[in-house]
Amino acid sequence: MADRQYELIYILPPETAEAQANEMHDQVADIVTRLKGQIEKTENWGRRKFAYEIAHFKEGVYVLEVINGSGELMKEIDRRLKVIDQVLRHMIVRVDEEKRVVDRTRTKRQSESERRRVKRGLPPQRQPGEGRSSDNDDADDDRFDGGEV
Repeated sequence: MADRQYELIYILPPETAEAQANEMHDQVADIVTRLKGQIEKTENWGRRKFAYEIAHFKEGVYVLEVINGSGELMKEIDRRLKVIDQVLRHMIVRVDEEKRVVDRTRTKRQSESERRRVKRGLPPQRQPGEGRSSDNDDADDDRFDGGEV
């Protein structure tokens, strides 16, 4: 079974010190390494205001972990985070499928564009200075960016 990519976001109380946040990350990392997964990146987003009160807090420390691993690994992380009092909320989302769809859509759009250009007797790739100056294919089009799915 191939590894899949997941995003884990968890929220810690607002008074959480950097050392406590690192300790929480280490606990997640231990589970990931024990179940043969891999943490691709970790981002501490810092204190953010909540839309509504959670456990009598109006804000919390958000941490994002991008993890490559199996569904079993994510079930274990989910199970463990549910019983850790320090974690106010957590959410796990599988992101590899969305990336695949975005890549497929981008490739399809590119090949369609090239096919239409060849049909009109143009080179498949847009040439420098060709077309409207503000329209350089999809450089400004961040709808299918793939970075923030």
